[in-house]
Amino acid sequence: MTDIAPSASDPSGEAASEGSAATAGAAPGSLDELRDRMATEVARLEAELGEVDLLVNQARTEAGRHEARRVAAAEKLQTAMTQAETSAVPMDPAVTADLNAQLVTLTKRAALMDSQVDVLDGKRRALARYRDGLAAYVEAMSTVGEGGGPISTSSGAGGGRPAGGADAGAANPAVSRLLLDAQEDLRREIARAMHDGPAQSLTNIVLQAQIVERLVDQDPTRAAPEVRQLVAMVQQTLEATKSFIFDVRPMVLDDLGLMPTLRRAARERASRSGIPVDFESMGADRRLSVDLESGLFRSVDEAIAAYLTARAERVDVKIDWSDQVEVTIAASRTMREVAPDTTPDEAAAKDLPPALAAMMEERRAAARDAVETARRESVVVLPPSTWREIQARAATLGIAASLEAEGSVLRLVAPAAPPAPPAGGTPGA
Repeated sequence: MTDIAPSASDPSGEAASEGSAATAGAAPGSLDELRDRMATEVARLEAELGEVDLLVNQARTEAGRHEARRVAAAEKLQTAMTQAETSAVPMDPAVTADLNAQLVTLTKRAALMDSQVDVLDGKRRALARYRDGLAAYVEAMSTVGEGGGPISTSSGAGGGRPAGGADAGAANPAVSRLLLDAQEDLRREIARAMHDGPAQSLTNIVLQAQIVERLVDQDPTRAAPEVRQLVAMVQQTLEATKSFIFDVRPMVLDDLGLMPTLRRAARERASRSGIPVDFESMGADRRLSVDLESGLFRSVDEAIAAYLTARAERVDVKIDWSDQVEVTIAASRTMREVAPDTTPDEAAAKDLPPALAAMMEERRAAARDAVETARRESVVVLPPSTWREIQARAATLGIAASLEAEGSVLRLVAPAAPPAPPAGGTPGA
C-alpha cells in the first residue's frame, strides 16, 4: 500500500489511480532516480490536496445549510408546541408526527454532512502529512550525494545494505524512515476505513436510538418498527465490522491455514458480487510459512476481487498441492453471439464478376472482424495495477507469478516447504 486509498465518493480517486500507475513500473536504478520519482509524487499530492480543499469547502457549505434547516425545523416544532400549551388546544397528532419526522430527517442529514466534512478533512490532513514526509525524504536523499550508485537488492551477509560503501551507510537511515512511513500509511488507511465504515454506521445507530427513545416517550406503539430497524442496523454493522476485520487480517489464516481462509474469501466474494467463484483443491493441503501463506492469500484474494470488478461472469480458483503449490485463477465471460457468415466461400465465388467477388470478400472480412471483436470482449483482463502489486509481492516472497490467456488467467507457483519450527524448539517437539 503505497498510496492512501480514496473513498468511493472521492472524485480525486481516479486521479490518484492514474498517478500511481504513472509512477509505478520498474524499480529505480539509482538514488537520483528514486529521488526524482518521489519529487513527482510530491507534486501529484499537491494537486490532490487542492482538489480535496475544494471538496471540504463545498461539504462545509452544504453542512451549514442542513444545520440551518434543522435549527429552523426545531424552532418551528417548539413554537407549535408552545402555542398548543398556551391555547390549551392539543396539537393535531398528524401535524406533530410530520414535524417530528421532518426534524429527524434534517438531523440525520446534518449529522451525515458533518461526518462527510470530518472524513474529507481527515483525508486532507493525511495527504498533507504524506506529502510533507515525502518532501522531507527527498531533501534527505539529496544529501546522500549527486549521481548516487545503483541500489542493491541483494540480502547477503551484509543484511541487505545498499552497495556503495559510505553511501550505503548514509542511505540506511532514509530507508528506515521510508519503512516507518509505510507503517504509518497502513495505520492511517485502517483508521480511515474504520471512520468511513463502522464509525459512520455507529453514528446512524445513535441517531436511530434517539428516535426510538423519543417515540417511546410519546407513542410506544409507533416505536416498534423503529426498534426493528435499529436491530437491523446493529446486525448490519456487526457483519460489516466482521468483514472489515477479515479484510485487514483474517484470524482463520493463523488458526487454520491457507485453504480454509481462501475458501471463505471466495465464498464471501461470490456472495457480495452475485457472481459464482468456484474453488477446487487437488492433493493434500498443508501449512506453509506465515509470510508465504499471507502473501498467497493476499495475491489470490486481490486477483479474485479485481476479476469480479472487471465484470467477469465466472471465476475459477484451483490449487494443486504437490512438490510446489500452484494456484490458478481464471476469469471468464460468455462470448456474445455473432451472426453466422452466409457468404459463399472462395471456391463457390470463383467464377463471379470481379466487383461481386470483391464485395463477397469484404463481407467475409467483416464477419471475421466481428468474431474477433466478440472474442476479445469475452476476455477478462486482470487490471495492471493489481498485476503490479502481485508481481511486487511475489518477487519479495520468491513466488513465480505469470499472466496467461491475454491476462484472463493468473498463475502463482510457490515453494511448499513446511513452516520453520518455533525459536528454541525442534520440529518434533
